[in-house]
Amino acid sequence: MQRAMAAEAEATRDARAKVIAAEGEKKSASALKDASDIISSSPSALQLRYLQTLSSISAEKNSTIVFPLPMELLTPYLAKYMPMMQLPPKPDLPPEQPAPYSQSSML
Repeated sequence: MQRAMAAEAEATRDARAKVIAAEGEKKSASALKDASDIISSSPSALQLRYLQTLSSISAEKNSTIVFPLPMELLTPYLAKYMPMMQLPPKPDLPPEQPAPYSQSSML
């Protein structure tokens, strides 16, 4: 009887914990949406957030920092150098020879 009551109490605690976690996720999603609305309304806010992120990364002992660049900045360079980056055509290779032993000959 005590085991059944303990299992029921544990199930109730787990259910409450899941509800609390779901409410927290809902609040954090709402806060992220509000923050994205604010940042998208001001390009300088986005730049400041980017610099803040770089500052926090540089405070750690990292050896590599990846700088994201908008593709619009790279488009002129890609257009200029793309012809040089084309792969050479494949040479004509002789057709493959069948294997000397096939499964049918092994049976």
